Amino acid sequence: MTTQALPREPQQDRSRATRQRLLEAAIECLASVGWTGTTVTVVAERAGVSRGAAQHHFRTREELVTAAVEYGSDVRVDQVRERLDALTDERPSTLDVLTLLGEMYTSPLFRAALQLWVAASSDEQLRAQVVPLEARFGREAHRLTVEALGVDESVPGVRETVQATLDLVRGLGLADLLTDDSARRTRLLQQWAATLDVALHR
Repeated sequence: MTTQALPREPQQDRSRATRQRLLEAAIECLASVGWTGTTVTVVAERAGVSRGAAQHHFRTREELVTAAVEYGSDVRVDQVRERLDALTDERPSTLDVLTLLGEMYTSPLFRAALQLWVAASSDEQLRAQVVPLEARFGREAHRLTVEALGVDESVPGVRETVQATLDLVRGLGLADLLTDDSARRTRLLQQWAATLDVALHR
């Protein structure tokens, strides 16, 4: 009796899977050991691939971590959008929206992005890559918040209020970096939700 060989995974699929493992490992490294500890070798080991395979996809550490943060930013927005879609058939409450934004800005993905920001602040070449990336994420986060709150940006002051909300939540994410700030964050988001309901006439 002959046994039929299992079909081999196409090279393109294997390459795509390797790339994703590297991106996810880079995010984990940035969030846990920071920029200094996130080398191509360390990321490759965590991803379970050889250094050569890692450098086939990303020639330098800067390319790797920038791609990882870009990937992580897309994941952050997609996760919040999915959670909002899953809440109810009705529009989520203001506090629901703020709570999800708070989770987005305290996740390992956000911690990884922070590490890249710090490194880019003193590295002109890296900063040139990071600034447009963060600008794109900022636009996506803003658009998502406007949609979730169901507000009209043509009304004077609404755009600025939404941006102030994102700045507030990002700041709360920074406050959570060194210690667990969840209790204070919850109180502040509850108060800001009540303030927004009045300001935006929700």
